[in-house]
Amino acid sequence: MNEDIRIHSWPCSYYLDTSKQWVSGRLSLTPVAIKFTADKTGELLVNFHLSSVSEIKKESSNLIFSSLTILEKNTKHWFSSLQPNRNVVFNILEHFWREQLLSSQGAGAEAAALQSTKGKELTGLLTGSQKRLEDTAKVLHYQGEQFDNIMRGLNKIEGDMDVADRLLTELESPSWWPFSSKLWKALLETKPKETATVSDSKNQEGIIIRIPVIITHRTDSNVKPGKLTLFASGLEISDCNSQVIHRFESKDVDDIRVHTPYEISVRQRFIGKPDTSYRLLSAKMPEAIPILEMQFSKKIQFLEDALGFVGARKSPQVDLGTSIWQAATGLLGGAVQPGSPVGGREGMDSDQVQLQKQEKISQEEAKELKQALIFSE
Repeated sequence: MNEDIRIHSWPCSYYLDTSKQWVSGRLSLTPVAIKFTADKTGELLVNFHLSSVSEIKKESSNLIFSSLTILEKNTKHWFSSLQPNRNVVFNILEHFWREQLLSSQGAGAEAAALQSTKGKELTGLLTGSQKRLEDTAKVLHYQGEQFDNIMRGLNKIEGDMDVADRLLTELESPSWWPFSSKLWKALLETKPKETATVSDSKNQEGIIIRIPVIITHRTDSNVKPGKLTLFASGLEISDCNSQVIHRFESKDVDDIRVHTPYEISVRQRFIGKPDTSYRLLSAKMPEAIPILEMQFSKKIQFLEDALGFVGARKSPQVDLGTSIWQAATGLLGGAVQPGSPVGGREGMDSDQVQLQKQEKISQEEAKELKQALIFSE
């Protein structure tokens, strides 16, 4: 993946410590770095690796203006006047920063030198998360007690209403009256009650891939974190609590636009009412785009900024087909000959011949086999 691809950029102001003044420009995010370029001079004032970031916080400058601070090693960078707003920039930067911390790829020599420091930072994050979970558990326990009290109150109210209904019925028709409703109630209660069993016949679909995403709905400037799940029958967008925001069946998707290797938009058109559209941004999106391209080959569209990603990804197609064919033949071989020895000379010779045959596989056969493997799940 090209490290110079610009994922996102925002107009903002940067506090230049040397001249003690705010400089207007653009804050840019790439897969591995954060940059700031001044508008007037075009000079690159800030350029540092995501792995060197220790903290990203929301703060206020002069106790009035909302700002975003990034602690890089021992240097604190101040950014203000962020557009469209500070929360959007903070959520996107924090998402890619955390993915960079948890990922073992793309760190290079600098991440290896800071391995122990990153371990301490991750331990600190885990400790903070544990404390927050403990506080949340206490609040939930207190709320659970409140719900129990509410349920006891509702049960008491329901019992009082049953008593009142019985008393009113007795007042309306005395027990000795031959046409009393009690007589008909007694006859109805003697009839056997029909029992209906409800069975949940819907089996859970096999999940192809699930990635964390930053979600934007239509043209709304607010963003929120969530998840994108791809199934064989469609795709599903949910929030951090696994609550489904929207589910697109394959037939409901009208178009998918790939804006960058990290950002896509999914749309369903309607007549007489607004379209349903979601814009999704994720550091793991390059893993999901090939699956989307295979499922929605006639509906996916790569925009100008994503064409370089398509060319770079299509170049090693022979290796992709070979790896898929190896996985499939390995499964078939294990099923046909489960007791064959691994270290035998005949097995090694047959493996070499098999590898030579695998290298000749075509792109179409690899694609068909991958589809068969996915839908067989």
